[in-house]
Amino acid sequence: MTKQTILGRVSQLAKANINALLDQAEDPQKLLDQLIRDYTNNIAEAEEAVAGTIGNLRLLEQDHTEDVAAGREWGAKALAASKKADELRVAGRTEEADTFDNLAKVALERQLQSEKEAKTAEPTIASQTEVVDKLKTGLERMKVKLNELKAKRDELVARSKSAAAQNRMMDAVKNINVLDPTSDLGRFEDKVRREEARAMGKQELAASSLDAQFEHLDSLGDSAEVEARLAALKSG
Repeated sequence: MTKQTILGRVSQLAKANINALLDQAEDPQKLLDQLIRDYTNNIAEAEEAVAGTIGNLRLLEQDHTEDVAAGREWGAKALAASKKADELRVAGRTEEADTFDNLAKVALERQLQSEKEAKTAEPTIASQTEVVDKLKTGLERMKVKLNELKAKRDELVARSKSAAAQNRMMDAVKNINVLDPTSDLGRFEDKVRREEARAMGKQELAASSLDAQFEHLDSLGDSAEVEARLAALKSG
């Protein structure tokens, strides 16, 4: 996987509109589960690829550091050889002085080569650094998206369970409707009311019978009084 492909893929996934995808889905929870699997796999693949890109960048940086250090080292050698040549030339040892001057030139050539290699690598290092920074940012966004997906999935599952529980409760309440006259409770209440009415009727009937008995006793007392008075009249 090339760095361009990695960068494009990471950017595309990081910019994905989760809400838009959910709005278009027939089964949002199923879609979220699939997206979570896809994101997890893509993040793992992207991390591996980005790690390789970072590794290559670090090698380039290491080579650049070594080239810069080599340039300084060859420069120091060239300076030392040149000074030695000057000392020998002052001492009249021209042939040896020329040898050290030649060594100085070789060192300067090596220095120039190292500096060129370091300079040539700099644009590549800068470009690779920019790519790596973008990849890291993209990966972080993907991880944020993954956390959003998991949170939305958990929220959706919780809402689904809550709705199911509410529906079960409402069904239970509907099945036990105490205001329904056709329910068992309603029929039992009617039966109790009828029993209460019968008891009230019996009480009323018993009360009326007792009153009649007392009225009969009263009438018997009046008759006895009349007979007593009649007997008094006859005897007197």
